[in-house]
Amino acid sequence: MFILAFLLMVVTPLGLHAAHWWGKAHATSWATANWSSTRTLPPPTRAKPAMLRIYAARTGRWKGVFATHSWIVLKEEGASAYERWDKVGWGHPVRRNNYAPDGRWYGNNPQVVHEVRGEEAARLIPQIRAGIANYAYNDRGDYRIWPGPNSNTFIASVLSNIPELAATLPPTAIGKDYPHDGRWFSITPSGTGFRISLDGYAGLTLAWVEGLEINILGAIIGIDFRNPALKVPGFGRVGV
Repeated sequence: MFILAFLLMVVTPLGLHAAHWWGKAHATSWATANWSSTRTLPPPTRAKPAMLRIYAARTGRWKGVFATHSWIVLKEEGASAYERWDKVGWGHPVRRNNYAPDGRWYGNNPQVVHEVRGEEAARLIPQIRAGIANYAYNDRGDYRIWPGPNSNTFIASVLSNIPELAATLPPTAIGKDYPHDGRWFSITPSGTGFRISLDGYAGLTLAWVEGLEINILGAIIGIDFRNPALKVPGFGRVGV
């Protein structure tokens, strides 16, 4: 019964999404991929209020079947430039302004996962900076593509410092459930529920913001209660 359920709920949607993914044109290497700005952010000098955005975009080549890469963009009130923060898999992991703030990732357009502007953003930005500064896996070699700690573990760790932001990463952000604090049982980053994570390889999340998520080897099956949708491996959110 378990094998049948695994085939129907995990393997089948991943296979369908793989067929869909490989039906589209993709960059064949890091060097030939398009990393340029999508020009979806206004010039910072024209957007005076403080701003905070969380982005996610599909990763490159075969990994794009399964996963997205996420990052944070900040702008202080009246600042003349945006700041982008990512974690990468080479050199010093956490990087500032390595790419355009609204840039494509491996040629794939990003989506805005969460956005805050104005006074609320100005209030939250110092907490974001503190979360970045205190991230536990920021030494050379502190990157593991699966099950973590990776780029999505970094963003999930930062979000856990500011539950009032009420933000959650997409279900395709593999690595977000890795226990960055070393605890297999914890409150979710939004503070609205709980998470059990068996070192990122398997787990269960139940929360108002994060919804119901069952993690099987990084693939997420679940339901979004707040913004009704199904969470389907490969495809991510499917619904309203």
